[in-house]
Parts: sequence; structure tokens; C-alpha cells
Amino acid sequence: MDWIDATEDRYAELQFGEPVGMGDRPALIVIDLINAFTDPDSNLGTAVGDVLEQTDRLLEAFRKSDLPRYFTTVAFEESYGDAGRFVEKVPALKELRLGTERVEVDDRIAPIEDERVILKKYASAFFGTDLQSELTTNRVDTLVIAGVTTSGCVRATAVDSLQHGYRTIVPADAVGDRAEGPHRANLFDIDAKYGDVVTTDGILEQLDGFVGE
Repeated sequence: MDWIDATEDRYAELQFGEPVGMGDRPALIVIDLINAFTDPDSNLGTAVGDVLEQTDRLLEAFRKSDLPRYFTTVAFEESYGDAGRFVEKVPALKELRLGTERVEVDDRIAPIEDERVILKKYASAFFGTDLQSELTTNRVDTLVIAGVTTSGCVRATAVDSLQHGYRTIVPADAVGDRAEGPHRANLFDIDAKYGDVVTTDGILEQLDGFVGE
């Protein structure tokens, strides 16, 4: 039994980690699968081929059911005045310049038609963006979160998703990180406190029969 098994047992005794399930109107948000994060040669990136494949499966299902889909990117002005202390803490973020190829969504899962790419400056897809207004307009009650990184922008978005009242679902095989330790630890914590950590296959089974409006 590793530390996660032991901690799961302890948390279960303390009544953490109950499933919340999927509601009637799910939306998919693809977090920061942009070139700077999917390129292993980037200081920000890592090999996330499996994450891209699973995210593509989710996109196909949400498109087929005509359910809401969103993407996010992170990009800063040349002055980095819009990066605040974030760029001081993580100087590698200077790679994320507005208007460059590095901040475009990876072609392997590129947005189509009217799918929006939401520009953010910090970790959460909610902070300083109009995502909440979009979700309210589309009567969304569940947010499925894919992308990178598990310990950063995925986790921050999951926490804010819960705090905005959404059922929150994270497919473990459709999110990724630069190291296994932070990935596993944050999936555990999300599942214990903020949302349901499941598999892409499990989500696809639940989506079968969903029809968008």
C-alpha cells in the first residue's frame, strides 16, 4: 500500500471525497494545451501526447452532442505589465508573448468553428475572464476540465469551478504535469475536496445520449 492508498483510507474515514456526478448540462474546458506547454523542448512544456489524445476524444464527444466547449491560453504583453508577480515567480512565463505561435492551441486539438479560446493571465480560467458569464449564458451546471498542468492551472480552475457552484469533473488521463509526484498529489486532492477524478472512458459513457440545445 503506497501513501495514496493509506491517505485515501484516512480521508474516507473523515468523510472526504464523495462523488458529485454529472449534471444535465456539462461543458468541456481545455486548459492551456498550447504549443509552449506541449513542446518538451520548452521550459514550460513536457511530453503530453496521451493527454492530447484523450482530450481529442472528449472534444469529439462534446462536439457530437453539441455541448459547450472552451479552450484557454496564457499570453502577456511585451511589457509583461499584465503578468504581475506571476512572471517574477516563474520567469519561464516570459515565453508566453501575445501574438506568437507559442501561445496558440496545439494543432492536434485545434478549435473549430465558433469554439472560443479564452485569454487568461493567471492560473484559473475564471480569474479575470468572462468564463463565468459564458457558462451562465449556456446554462452549464457541470465543468469537465482537461489539459495542463494538473498542479497548476487545472487545479486552480477546478477549485474555482467548485466555488462558482459547478459540478466539477477531471479526467485523470486527460490532464498532465511536468512530474508524476505533483500530478498524482493534486489529482488526489481534487478528488478529495473539489470534484470527481474519473477517466475519459467514464465521461464518454455518461455523455452517450446527451444532446445539446
